[in-house]
Amino acid sequence: MVRSLVRLSFLQKNHDHAEKILEIFNKDYPHLNGFTQVIDNRIPNKLPQIAISVDMMDTGIDVPEVLNLVFFKKVLSKSKFWQMIGRGTRLCPGLVDGEDKSKFYIFDFCGNFEFFRMGEGRPTANMIALQGAVFNLEFQIAYKLQDINSQVNRLIAYRNQLVQMMTGKVKELNRENFAVRQHIKYVDLYSSESNYQALTYEDTLLVREELAPLILPDSDEASAVRFDALMYGLELAQLAGKKYGRLKSDLFDKVGGIATVANIPEILVQKELIERILNTDYVERAGIEDFEHIRDSLRNLMKYLPHRKVRYDTDFSDDILDIQWNESELENDELKNYKAKAEYYIHQHQDNIVIAKLRTNQPLTHFDVESLEEILWKEVGTKEDYEQEYGQKPLGEFVRSIVGLDMNAAKKAFSEFLEDTNLDSKQIYFVNQIVEYIVHNGMMTDLSVFQESPFTDQGSIVDIFTDLTVWSGIRKVIEKINANAVA
Repeated sequence: MVRSLVRLSFLQKNHDHAEKILEIFNKDYPHLNGFTQVIDNRIPNKLPQIAISVDMMDTGIDVPEVLNLVFFKKVLSKSKFWQMIGRGTRLCPGLVDGEDKSKFYIFDFCGNFEFFRMGEGRPTANMIALQGAVFNLEFQIAYKLQDINSQVNRLIAYRNQLVQMMTGKVKELNRENFAVRQHIKYVDLYSSESNYQALTYEDTLLVREELAPLILPDSDEASAVRFDALMYGLELAQLAGKKYGRLKSDLFDKVGGIATVANIPEILVQKELIERILNTDYVERAGIEDFEHIRDSLRNLMKYLPHRKVRYDTDFSDDILDIQWNESELENDELKNYKAKAEYYIHQHQDNIVIAKLRTNQPLTHFDVESLEEILWKEVGTKEDYEQEYGQKPLGEFVRSIVGLDMNAAKKAFSEFLEDTNLDSKQIYFVNQIVEYIVHNGMMTDLSVFQESPFTDQGSIVDIFTDLTVWSGIRKVIEKINANAVA
């Protein structure tokens, strides 16, 4: 019999409450004495002293007591790298023998600092999502199927099916989402099947850059979507007259993998197709419709693929080839210039009272401005450093441009217009675009943006606001939001 271990976390009010829970637990379950321990800031030995973490304490965790960071893996995302370093930057009074924490050490065994000095790292945040990649492949296939050689009934029907699927995915996008609004022209264009009738190469580029990254994930298993991408890649290669290369071997690997667990009823149903793929020249002779048959028949079986893990334990003696001791790597690298340090500080201290006031559209006082001066002109750098980077820009305006404006605060400021039943749909749409712009940018000082999309999508300001008193009221709200960032 396999016994499972259940771990419970009690959320208590205070230390005494926690101790009482421990007392009751040990009384009711004496045979489990020692399984439960109160963990809070009263633990005298401050254990653990060493934490071996796998993607758990590297981001989003605040442990001011951290004195040493050991990098024992490659980190390819620059933003994550600096977040991990941020675990050591937190101040901690009275940490060592009554002395305040004034520094921390980084032990980098995998050359991460060298990697990011040589290049920017992999832009993981901007990599196209799996669903977006599949949408991009579907669009390219639809483009290729316009060729005269593909004008046969079965391929025309397949293309129509693809177009119907793609327009459905585009229509699912939330038009009120800020990211979608930034690309609304293309969302409108490719949500209509009629606009797929004569696709151009330029269309494929636009979709890849503007639309594919917006496509939402669906409820399908990720393994099924990855198989879609593989099969669409094979279809596209065939349409382009290119060799299958690695795609074909990947197909054989996946089909061979599910063949090893053929006792599963769903896999048994596809036994004949699996054997044709593995034991005949079916794939070599396959056309678009054959690849599509394979995709449709086997995609939902990919979840049964055995997960192969290979682990190697070595027992080599380590030879130390090189030791480098670098003083204050942070100052010498990313955080050396004032701009980077100022923005880093603001992002890390959004709970600061003044920064929170700016984010929630509360007006600043003279004392608030003095607090910002203390931070930005003394703690982070000097007034000369600031003016060299930002000129005479008010400090509140600078901070607001970094943290943006809270969505609820922005909606509250414009509530009079958003809730006014006398405004028509175009006017409400326009006000919503202003709200989203200010949430993202913090302020709206350059009114020339009103001459660009998305503000012009339903007409100019003059066309939309024929009653200038309404527009005047909106302008006053914008000006007040801007003024709240300046004492």
